[in-house]
Amino acid sequence: MNTTELKGNWNEIKGKLKQKFAILTDKDLLLAEGKQDELIGRLQIKLGKTKEEMHKIISEL
Repeated sequence: MNTTELKGNWNEIKGKLKQKFAILTDKDLLLAEGKQDELIGRLQIKLGKTKEEMHKIISEL
């Protein structure tokens, strides 16, 4: 999933991530302009996943 797709579908993706991983908060899922890598990094730390695993999880939603 590229950056444009991520930004365009973010509200839907955010809801699905919160359903799948109840530990996530709105603050964890804050998507700031140009900060997609930072978001993925926060999710990696919170969920204990690799960058590749996070990209796969998001693309499968």
